Amino acid sequence: MGPHPAVAAIRLAVRRVLHDILTEQTSAQHTGRIAQLSGRSAFHERPVEPLVLVACSGGADSMALASALAFEAPKLGFRAGGITIDHGLQAGSDLRADEVVLRLRELGLDPVDSVAVSVGRAGGPEAAARDARYAALDATAERHDACAVLLGHTRDDQAETVLLGLARGSGVRSLSGMAAVSGAGGRYRRPFLHLDRQTARKACMAQALPVWDDPHNTDPAFTRSRLRQEGLPALEKALGKGVVEALARTAQLSRDDADALDAWASQAETAVRDAAGLLECAKLYALPPAVRRRILRRVAIEAGAPAGSLFARHIEEVDRLITGWRGQGAINLPGKVVAQRQGGRLVIRHG
Repeated sequence: MGPHPAVAAIRLAVRRVLHDILTEQTSAQHTGRIAQLSGRSAFHERPVEPLVLVACSGGADSMALASALAFEAPKLGFRAGGITIDHGLQAGSDLRADEVVLRLRELGLDPVDSVAVSVGRAGGPEAAARDARYAALDATAERHDACAVLLGHTRDDQAETVLLGLARGSGVRSLSGMAAVSGAGGRYRRPFLHLDRQTARKACMAQALPVWDDPHNTDPAFTRSRLRQEGLPALEKALGKGVVEALARTAQLSRDDADALDAWASQAETAVRDAAGLLECAKLYALPPAVRRRILRRVAIEAGAPAGSLFARHIEEVDRLITGWRGQGAINLPGKVVAQRQGGRLVIRHG
């Protein structure tokens, strides 16, 4: 008799991601060898058994992911490790982190790290915690030379992310939700985006894995928690079952569109700059709005505007310097970045 269907599903999802990583590494090594033989560059191969880490909070999603990684990694020549982040936002969070470390080691993961972070206030509590968490994950992956970090986001998480993006009115990129592959060099992988939250929980039950239910997930003080507990159930009641699947499908379609528009904007940016590298307003005006605004956002971020604080309304104000020019003054953007029109050129700089 094979494993429980839920266990089989999560293992298959992890196996596919590990296969993708293996294929990418093989291709990179082949390219490196060719470059080395031609004398263009030196190439250093990774260890025979590259390391994949799982980010684990102790919840059902990440515990199911950890167990699947521990099972699948050795078969494909990977080492499996883990990391848990102590945000310090709840009493006893350090003890909880120690328990997660113990559970991951019992699964056979090695190395396993617990990292305490300091959560600031920029962008609100949820955004600040996320920024601190990813900074710690990046640092840990680099310290261990890990080739990837697996995250346990599910299809339900994806649906919530799409709705939050819709509420912010931030455009098609926000509606595209979380990418299956993201981060520098494709570091972060999300194997469960096509699986629902209940599948992960059933997998934990079938394997008798202890899980921790974070009280923040049901705390109405947090926007995502309210959406999870009230918003999505209300939508399903009004529209019927299948809302989560439809939102996840919308995320993928939106991501395809956003990727294509980003590529167009990247190519068009060079053409709208003058010999000095300044943006020419007339050439920007001739572009489709979706392409033009992507260029404006990209340039603002390069000038120092924090991406997480740069909203659609900011870009719309800058866009009016091009499409609705009436001699208006400079536009102040997050991160002390200033945008202004000067002599038919758009100047976006740190102010």
